[in-house]
Amino acid sequence: MSRYAPEPPFSHGSQPRIGVLLIQLGTPDTPTPPAVRAYLKEFLSDPRVVEIPRIVWWPILHLFILATRPKASAQRYAQVWMSEGSPLGVHTGRQMALLRGFLGERAKPLPLTVDYAMRYGQPAIPDKLRELKALRCDRILLVPLYPQYSASTTATALDSAFGCLQGMRNQPALRSVRSFHDHAGYIAALAQSVRDYWMTSQRTDVLLMSFHGVPRATLDKGDPYHCECQKTARLLADALGLRQEQYRVTFQSRFGRAEWLKPYTADVLAELGRQKVRRVDVVCPGFISDCLETLEEIAIEGKSIFLSTGGREFHFIPCLNERTDWIHALSDIVLSNLVGWSDTATHETLEKSRLRALSMGAKS
Repeated sequence: MSRYAPEPPFSHGSQPRIGVLLIQLGTPDTPTPPAVRAYLKEFLSDPRVVEIPRIVWWPILHLFILATRPKASAQRYAQVWMSEGSPLGVHTGRQMALLRGFLGERAKPLPLTVDYAMRYGQPAIPDKLRELKALRCDRILLVPLYPQYSASTTATALDSAFGCLQGMRNQPALRSVRSFHDHAGYIAALAQSVRDYWMTSQRTDVLLMSFHGVPRATLDKGDPYHCECQKTARLLADALGLRQEQYRVTFQSRFGRAEWLKPYTADVLAELGRQKVRRVDVVCPGFISDCLETLEEIAIEGKSIFLSTGGREFHFIPCLNERTDWIHALSDIVLSNLVGWSDTATHETLEKSRLRALSMGAKS
């Protein structure tokens, strides 16, 4: 038996296409303990996510975490679940549809197919790559929707894609977007989202920029995530005209007992509350779409921490989601990475190619 999957049907003279695959982290299928358990098992089994030797980590994962955490996590998901599904899945699907429309207007000659996949859960990256290949995509651009690069996010998404190609006899060309933490359009969209929020509710005393956390050890080993988060924060503060004392950079979603990037968002919110800061606004620049980590961990838990320790007013500024300025920026990111892939054959050229192949014995 061949180690390679059968190739999809092929016809000479058909127009090759360019695939654009947006990639997000993933989500459970439903806010229920069994679905959350399946999601967490896949997520926490990734050696890019948990860099603990398997012989040590496996008993902890299966005997403790997967035995106790899914129920509590399912309850948290249920608090933010939308009628159409999980917030992350809903927003990613909408972004894909909008990007498809924007690219259709801005790059009409290009034979583009736009889709999205999840690193964990469904739709899976290998499945979507095979679908794009079946649609005649011989060039595919991978767009991990993580502004700041990390081995535990961007790299593992690319690992999944490259691993899928190992089972293909006729591989498509792949390109990938590494990060866009300092992209002018992304920064401008972030800044305008904050301004728009302040237009309806006035400015805050302190703007907290909360990024997803990663273990501190990854920084020491050379992961650039912390540096890219700091640059995003600095550029956003500059765009908003903020002084150093008017904003804080923090990291959320700590897991386990090891030290993670500091300062921790929860600790800073408690500190500001004890200082009787009147109002705190929180924006999450590392999250393109609202999800459990923004809607529950920040908007619900973070608010509770700040108010219970003495703060008076807490505001969560939504993620970019489907903002027009963000989709324009995403279109710019995609098109800049498609340079050199814009050649398209005319109908006449394709027909000549088909006839030539048939004359040489091709069946189709």
